[in-house]
Amino acid sequence: MKKIRVEDAIGHILPHDMTKIVKDEYKGVAFKKGHIITEEDIPKLLDMGKEHIYILEKNENMVHENEAALILANICKNDYMDITDVVEGKIEIVATEDGFFEIDTERLFELNFLGDIAIATRTGNLPVKKGDVLAGTRIIPLLIDKKQLDRAEKIGGNTPLFKITPFKKLKVGIVTTGSEVYNGRITDKFTPVVKEKLKEYNLELLHHEVCDDNTDMIKSAITKIKDMGANLILCTGGMSVDPDDLTPAAISRSGAQIITHGTPTLPGSMFLVGYFKDETAIMGLPGCVMYTKTTVFDILFPYVVAGKKITREQIARLGYGGYCLKCDVCHYPNCEFGKGV
Repeated sequence: MKKIRVEDAIGHILPHDMTKIVKDEYKGVAFKKGHIITEEDIPKLLDMGKEHIYILEKNENMVHENEAALILANICKNDYMDITDVVEGKIEIVATEDGFFEIDTERLFELNFLGDIAIATRTGNLPVKKGDVLAGTRIIPLLIDKKQLDRAEKIGGNTPLFKITPFKKLKVGIVTTGSEVYNGRITDKFTPVVKEKLKEYNLELLHHEVCDDNTDMIKSAITKIKDMGANLILCTGGMSVDPDDLTPAAISRSGAQIITHGTPTLPGSMFLVGYFKDETAIMGLPGCVMYTKTTVFDILFPYVVAGKKITREQIARLGYGGYCLKCDVCHYPNCEFGKGV
């Protein structure tokens, strides 16, 4: 870089964006990369505190920040993503589809550990919507050695760091259990809550069945809904360890293999998840799903909607960050709950 007095800079080309900041009023690009400095620009530059500017003296072994940001973005970018224009040396990666977002965190660490590279992401293993910003990429200096970017591309390999799996249009069945609901003694307040969660993912409610506290009746309802073509069956109620809570036994007798009944999360410790041989998923939802805004169901539901099979190892890892702090105003997923996976 060659340093030049602003007064002597007329006719020179800026090699990078120049930002103007006015506290509490404005922050933005005052002069864009490639701008040819004119006499009229001199007072503006001086007002910005720029008594000197730097002219780029680039050699073939150095890469400019704009080009470098694009290289880093392409290492990360995958299907269902787009990139923004370069602004102040930074490129953002944006989702172009609703889906489940994942990051190869080990390779992300390797890239940032190289030095002079910055790839900052949102948290992975969470749902994202079309238009959500996934990450920003840039280098720290204005120029970077090409060998450094060659190392970055080697770490990137042929597989992008990011992945979005679009959500599937699942057909969902609900089995409500409990003699008090079946006999009409109380109003079913659980099903409306579940329906609202289905709406968040634009899922179709195929069928709803209400059952007495009877194992055979619950099993028959599960089988009926599965035979109707459901991809996911949600059972509400009867999930605790009380002797008259029969839902887990009915799920087991229906032919599903239970991955877990119980999770190291609060709320949601009595949650159940299982699969039939044809990969149809079934979940047993404890009562907390009805009266608590965010539970383990909200953590694991996006996996199922994206067609990702839940494992026992994944469940075991939920304990770290698995205690909801029950904030007065729930900001999930912008909090620590469920981030252990």
